[in-house]
Amino acid sequence: MNNRNIMPRISGLIFSLFFSATTFLYAQSSLYAQSNSSDLKNWPKGSSPKEIGNRVAARFVQTPHTNFNKPGPPRVITYPESVAWYGALTFAKSSGNKTLVKQLADRFDPFFGVEEKMIPTPDHVDYSVFGAVPLEFYKQTKHKKYLNMGLAIADKQWGPPEGPRVKPESHDFYNKGYTWQTRLWIDDMYMITALQAQAFRATGDQKYIDRAAKEIVFYLNELQKPNGLFFHAPDVPYYWGRGNGWMAAGMAELLSSMPKQHPNRPRILKGYLDMMASLLKYQGKNGMWNQLIDGPEAWPETSATGMFTFAMITGVKNGWLNKDLYGKAAKNGWLGLISYLNADADISDVCEGTNKKDDRQYYLDRKRNTGDLHGQAPILWCATALLSP
Repeated sequence: MNNRNIMPRISGLIFSLFFSATTFLYAQSSLYAQSNSSDLKNWPKGSSPKEIGNRVAARFVQTPHTNFNKPGPPRVITYPESVAWYGALTFAKSSGNKTLVKQLADRFDPFFGVEEKMIPTPDHVDYSVFGAVPLEFYKQTKHKKYLNMGLAIADKQWGPPEGPRVKPESHDFYNKGYTWQTRLWIDDMYMITALQAQAFRATGDQKYIDRAAKEIVFYLNELQKPNGLFFHAPDVPYYWGRGNGWMAAGMAELLSSMPKQHPNRPRILKGYLDMMASLLKYQGKNGMWNQLIDGPEAWPETSATGMFTFAMITGVKNGWLNKDLYGKAAKNGWLGLISYLNADADISDVCEGTNKKDDRQYYLDRKRNTGDLHGQAPILWCATALLSP
């Protein structure tokens, strides 16, 4: 047969096989993401929280200190790395992976020596959340060096305002019993509550949970809209996905540790439940939430999806949310989310670091990163929550 006749047939066959394989994989991910099950214990092959968590945690251990996906090492540890570290540690505990704890400690311990200058100065919420990491190390190892480091940062957050980041209103917030790092951006409600909740978990001292509870009630009263969602900031009227994700995850973290009789618990629980009910309406058939939650023209975004899924898993596990309704949403969220993981355990379609801006198109046009720790971290939080009793 003439070679000129054979080659087009071979090329066509290769294309047909590739198209069929792609279609199959897409169909599989779509089937997973539209599961009718609320069962959070049994998973399709390759999608269990332990398998996925081990892959993503191993990827984190291999990853050098990163600077928001920019080239070169950072001057100090950035908050996406801090929250990913926290997630890897909690996952290590929930999965019983002591080898992973050792690997994470080996990565952290240079901060007590040659990398000491990389510890961020806790004069801003984004820097202060680093303190949640040594506090988690203390909880798991009982080594006092971690406790001392973490508590110093937690107490600094509520200490007198000082440093170049102090603004005039910082003193007003401090005098009213709030942290001087208050700025009324919804991102803060993870950065502040994660640290103070960790200090409470490590010490049992009520003052830490009281601080976080008072702060989050202030944010709820100032920022939550009647539909349960949050603008990125008072002067930015857009329901940005990850910003709302920080709020959802922060409330879930705090409620999971608050004493049931705490006077602020009913207000925080109401804010949380209102938000979850609204999020349920905006979840896509693929299990995902969009870059702008209420924007059908926006793209499915993985960091927000991971954070909302974590908040729902936590609510179902603690009995705050209806198991059938939200268990299904959480399962679809997890399966939709992990369909964006590549062979290197890097997740795609993560919104880049985003400042506030009163411009809807600004949010729609944000760069979509792959392997960004903003997106890697919530996968680990979800895996931890799914493995919890």
